[in-house]
Amino acid sequence: MEKLENYQNIITQLLEEYAEYLNEPNIETQVICDYKRNHFQLVKIGWENNKRYHYCVFHFDIKNEKIWLQENNTDIPITSDLERLGVIKSEIVLGIHAPSLRRYSDYAVS
Repeated sequence: MEKLENYQNIITQLLEEYAEYLNEPNIETQVICDYKRNHFQLVKIGWENNKRYHYCVFHFDIKNEKIWLQENNTDIPITSDLERLGVIKSEIVLGIHAPSLRRYSDYAVS
């Protein structure tokens, strides 16, 4: 339970930091944390120049005591931030990569 809470706190901290960093006028930045089901997202939503914005910037899940990076729509190496905050590579899964390709990374396969 302690590990789960630690991972929840790390992900929430990162998303809140990036919500401030990626803040834009007219576009709302939302940090969405579902602690019961362990889903975490940073979402941008709003209108600008008659164009609707609604997209997921980052999406993390915690499954089987590992952090799964499900989406990263930036060029930010967010896994480096996870490592900086104490998460070891063998407990990070790059869900954004096909399962057959994950074995070629330094991160967990599943």
